[in-house]
Amino acid sequence: MAQDIEKIETVMCAAPVIPVLVVEDPQKAVPMATALVKGGLPAIEITLRTERALEAIEAVSKHVEGAIVGAGTVLDGRQYDAAVSAGSRFIVSPGATQNLLDAAEAHSVPLLPGAATASEVMFLLERGYRRLKFFPAEQAGGASYLKSLSSPLAAAKFCPTGGVSIDKAPDYLALPNVLCVGGSWIADAKAIASEDWAGIEERARAASGLTS
Repeated sequence: MAQDIEKIETVMCAAPVIPVLVVEDPQKAVPMATALVKGGLPAIEITLRTERALEAIEAVSKHVEGAIVGAGTVLDGRQYDAAVSAGSRFIVSPGATQNLLDAAEAHSVPLLPGAATASEVMFLLERGYRRLKFFPAEQAGGASYLKSLSSPLAAAKFCPTGGVSIDKAPDYLALPNVLCVGGSWIADAKAIASEDWAGIEERARAASGLTS
């Protein structure tokens, strides 16, 4: 089954930025996500990089109205199943494997798979995936590299993630093959740990107004 473009574009086009979050304490997930939504960023990616990430996803899914919560750093079918069970409405991966794509095709929850090279993009296009994550964006060549893919691989549209900052985001958003960017600067680990909800909301509001 090919990627559900409509579902994944609902996520990618909800705002210019998808916050990419590392959450250690699930109890802080709800006020964090509430601040992001109030600031204009409803699509929220909670990465599976901590032991309690699934609990955080479940809490946001159940208790934050207006949030579109998803799971990031999903590497295999087992994690895909667990993330969906926790309430994830989209799945993000740093790359793509046969196992992961098979898992995606068994679910109605859409996958945003990662790609960093022309060959990887071509492979995903062959599998019916046209909305991709460009990762790691800055390390893989940045906006100029991604722009070079826009003509030969015009069917692919991206969410660049990895080293993207509020200063660099407009360069990506100006590209014809970019729908949004992913970034951790809005709610980094320090801001979450210190419960800086006002600061997170302020940064979210600034990010929600980004254009090219």
